[in-house]
Amino acid sequence: MKGILGKKIGMTQIFNEQGEAIPVTIIKAGPCYVTQVRTLERDGYRAYQLGFEEVEPRHLTRGEKGHLGLLRGDAKHPQRKLFKEAVPPLRYLREFRLRDEGEVPWHEGQKITVSIFARGDRVDVTGTSKGRGTAGVVKRHGFRGGPKTHGQSDRLRAPGSVGATTTPGHVFKGTRMAGRMGNERVTVQNLEVVAVDPERHLLAVRGSVPGARNGLVIIRESRKTSR
Repeated sequence: MKGILGKKIGMTQIFNEQGEAIPVTIIKAGPCYVTQVRTLERDGYRAYQLGFEEVEPRHLTRGEKGHLGLLRGDAKHPQRKLFKEAVPPLRYLREFRLRDEGEVPWHEGQKITVSIFARGDRVDVTGTSKGRGTAGVVKRHGFRGGPKTHGQSDRLRAPGSVGATTTPGHVFKGTRMAGRMGNERVTVQNLEVVAVDPERHLLAVRGSVPGARNGLVIIRESRKTSR
């Protein structure tokens, strides 16, 4: 399963050959580095780990530096020596679990760019939605609210009754109430890749992508494909 990490740049529109305006989200995807490969024999599952966005080494903890092979004492180990030459200090690390059988398509230290995707591919994009703070039921769940008449002056946007009396005598779990809105992990599936720019590491997908500008997003090969 192909995958890459990136940052959301923003939205714009692209005109196709028929002159139609297509709304797209621009993502700066990669370059990423394979920092670890997990095997079924050693770890119990098959996956590969990608690192994204180079940073100064002072921004990483000692454990993160050791994982990337950036500590001075790790240079004697042959695999860590490969890491020291190939993998720079990276801010984000994410795993991509493999569903199909076979070998992992990448090896440790390999550089992954946006060129793994092509125009017309379908992808799933995962990100963290914008946080809206504490919101009421009208904004959070789309409740209609109470009537404006009949003497009511202070319960227009109230949720109304949430529980019963003697039976069952408690509020059911999952009842829609006021609370924190947004700031959740959201995945938008089956988005079409409209354009790929390997030179500038840009990817344009049709439609919206969760999160704010400069938010981290995970782009995976789509699990579903529309007919």
